[in-house]
Amino acid sequence: MLSILEPSCQHEAVTQGPTVVYTDGACRGNPGPGGWGWVVPDGPSGSGGEPQTTNQRMELTAVLEAVRSLDGPLEIHSDSTYVVNCFRDRWWEGWIRRGWRNSQKKPVANRDLWEPLIELVLARSIAFHWVKGHAGNRWNDEADRLATEAADTQDVIEEQSLF
Repeated sequence: MLSILEPSCQHEAVTQGPTVVYTDGACRGNPGPGGWGWVVPDGPSGSGGEPQTTNQRMELTAVLEAVRSLDGPLEIHSDSTYVVNCFRDRWWEGWIRRGWRNSQKKPVANRDLWEPLIELVLARSIAFHWVKGHAGNRWNDEADRLATEAADTQDVIEEQSLF
């Protein structure tokens, strides 16, 4: 018996690069009604909001929800220097070393969002890239649209609850 493996029968592992995702947060007033959004180019997206929040919380929530929703390695593009610099400059290491105090010895803002995000980032292959907001980047603009629509929806919900 002769067995021949043809090239079409041989399977090579195909390594897939990271999933690219764009994230953004928006707030109508700061604090005020806010929204967050994330989008994978030509792929899935997500958004949501809170009736009373800050822009920084929405920026963080957008990233956290994207990481929770998407499997595998990620390449996150954000117009938030707050988010990108935390990981690029490793601010989180100092926060943890100082017992969740910033360099001014004050409690780290938004710790309730930073802690789970840092934990997820450390457990996975996730890279962060800064992108200039409102500069014509199609996918950053789409993440912004999702976030602002979610913020506007929260504004309507808040107005309805007043009556």
